[in-house]
Amino acid sequence: MDFTNKTVLVTGSSRGIGKAIAVAFGRAGARVVLNASRSKDQLEETKKEME
Repeated sequence: MDFTNKTVLVTGSSRGIGKAIAVAFGRAGARVVLNASRSKDQLEETKKEME
């Protein structure tokens, strides 16, 4: 699927399934809003992986 020019919000995107979903949306061309309530460091790792 092509998500170019689409924005998605992925909750729990710092680890596990949420992280995998965020990365997959990013690879599909989406603008991804990352969200996590506990670990800013893990969230930064997800961001770096997506870049």
